[in-house]
Amino acid sequence: MIPKQTRIIALAVAGLLATTVSANAQLRFWTTEEQPDRLAKQQEMAAEFEAATGTSVAVIPVTETELGQRATAAFAAGDLPDIIYLPQQYALPWSEAGILDTEAGNELVEILGRDTFAPGALKVADFDGQTAAVPVDGWTQMIVYRTDLFEAAGLDAPTSYAKITAAVKALHNPPELYGFVAATKIDENFMSQVLEHVFLANGVTPVRADGSTGFDVDATVESLEFYKTIAEASPPGDLFWKQSRELYFAGRAAMIIWSPFILDELAGLRDSAPPTINDDPTSRELASKTGVVTNFSGPSNPDGAAWADIRYFGITTDADTDAAAEFVKFSMSDGYTKTLSIAPEGKFPVRRGTADDPTKFVEAWSKLPVGVDRKATLSELYPEQVVSDIVAGLETAARWGATENQLSLASKIINSQVINRFVREYLDGERDAPATVVAMNEEIAKIN
Repeated sequence: MIPKQTRIIALAVAGLLATTVSANAQLRFWTTEEQPDRLAKQQEMAAEFEAATGTSVAVIPVTETELGQRATAAFAAGDLPDIIYLPQQYALPWSEAGILDTEAGNELVEILGRDTFAPGALKVADFDGQTAAVPVDGWTQMIVYRTDLFEAAGLDAPTSYAKITAAVKALHNPPELYGFVAATKIDENFMSQVLEHVFLANGVTPVRADGSTGFDVDATVESLEFYKTIAEASPPGDLFWKQSRELYFAGRAAMIIWSPFILDELAGLRDSAPPTINDDPTSRELASKTGVVTNFSGPSNPDGAAWADIRYFGITTDADTDAAAEFVKFSMSDGYTKTLSIAPEGKFPVRRGTADDPTKFVEAWSKLPVGVDRKATLSELYPEQVVSDIVAGLETAARWGATENQLSLASKIINSQVINRFVREYLDGERDAPATVVAMNEEIAKIN
């Protein structure tokens, strides 16, 4: 029998993969994109694929919180679907468990062109030198800032601790304008995400490849002191996503950290969250004065990092491998723009283009309509440089535990909210930065 790896390569090179798929075969595809409109688009793609190949695809919605349990049960029963659309936290554990056919995933990346993918998305799914699953889409957290205020003050874009600090010093003028709106509400996941982004920017992580834990003292002190700077340039109180959006939309914040789901709201496309910088809730004025930074750096990590959430197509070990590979290939090439159109504001293209057209998919994505009550394309709303900056974070996409193969342990530490609590106590003056690092390390050592 020809090994799977050799078979996939040979078929791709010969251009015969589609013809090898048996007529009337059926694939099962699990997807966590279960909202009715998103499900309908995936079913349309399945119908297009069947028309082209004769292979039908059953699109099966699975609630994301149930995905891990269902996959484990199906694996034990020898009844996994052929393909799973999965979040990054499952890529490596499922590879170790034998749920994913990592050879098939890696060879598909090679067929599609490794150089056409954002490096960060490949790195997160690296399993013993192979890309365990095919990166599909992702989004990166962003520093959202007022370009008009930065330009008027002669400030550089907020791409580092130092440049953000300089901007805070120049622009902070409360209550008319706050330099930043930091996250300080400890029981909100928003604070966890913002802190992880800030710490990653300085190369700080609580986990190591051997499963041990503990923050580096010097670099973490730098991160804490920076966080205090932006917290002191924020309004008082327990702050989370709500206040940061409201203050920025009212023109009373120079910088915030937010997800890309703010992009359509900034442009007045969503009635439930209108910009209030002027009297027109549908105005695009604020969008025209906004820039974004996805990758920023700290003094101990000059290259910086971006906090990213990435999704993958995984071919399982129970799959009809050839047919599943063809469907993934279709979804990442001829059907890729439709794949991204499911929710363009939160599905950045991790495959930027093809060997012949390196920016093909980024350009197509920028022309997809976003919005709820009104529609417009990102390229209509934002300058080309902003659109480029939005996807740039996927080049350096990172999460705690990803490169160390300790995503599960990192998730437990994050979910404990220990870090949120100790950072807030530090901000409130209960202990200094070095003592806070010691206290955090003692607490996270108890988590396993």
